[in-house]
Amino acid sequence: MPKINVNPTRMELTRLKGKLRTAQRGHKLLKDKRDELMKQFLDTVREVKDLRAKVEEELMTVHGSFTVASALMSSEALEQALMYPKQSVELSMTFKNIMSVNVPVYEFRTKTQSDSDIYPYGFAATSGELDTAVDALGRVFQDMLKLAQIEKSAQLMAEEIEKTRRRVNALEYVMIPDTQETIRYITMKLDENDRATTTRLMKVKDMLLKEAIEEQRARDEAALREFRNA
Repeated sequence: MPKINVNPTRMELTRLKGKLRTAQRGHKLLKDKRDELMKQFLDTVREVKDLRAKVEEELMTVHGSFTVASALMSSEALEQALMYPKQSVELSMTFKNIMSVNVPVYEFRTKTQSDSDIYPYGFAATSGELDTAVDALGRVFQDMLKLAQIEKSAQLMAEEIEKTRRRVNALEYVMIPDTQETIRYITMKLDENDRATTTRLMKVKDMLLKEAIEEQRARDEAALREFRNA
């Protein structure tokens, strides 16, 4: 018995065949989408791995420079030098579409005229290591922002891959087999009905032929009796 409750009619058979063709086309498109998403996802994961290693290395450099600067300067002088930041940034976010997945694109703009104008202190009372630390921190910020962007992209693509995988499996293992089974059931029922109809027609034909033979025989016997009486 089919898992779909339907009436075994030719109209229903035609509808299910159309539904099956649509499901098979959708299954192929979803598989292609899943495969392409997997390719994009793996490329993104490799990019995340490389960029994370770079960011960690840059942060270690920043930490080392700040450590040296704090050793060469008093904590009060270091705190006073960094108390009032000179440069501020504005962060904006847009989206781009990757295989129907809207991934974020982060962009920041500085409010000062020059990106290098980042030192909020005079150079006379500070250490050169502090300059190196501030400069390295300004550069690593861009890489950290890009890392956040591609990590979020990888997360969104992973979620879309999982949703697409479930849809592919639902079509491949549930909807398409159930529809095919129902089509076979309706086809079998229609074939049985056709055979039953053919059998009834043959019986009716035999009955009509038998009646015609008997009527012809009766007419022949009547004509023979009339001939003998004459």
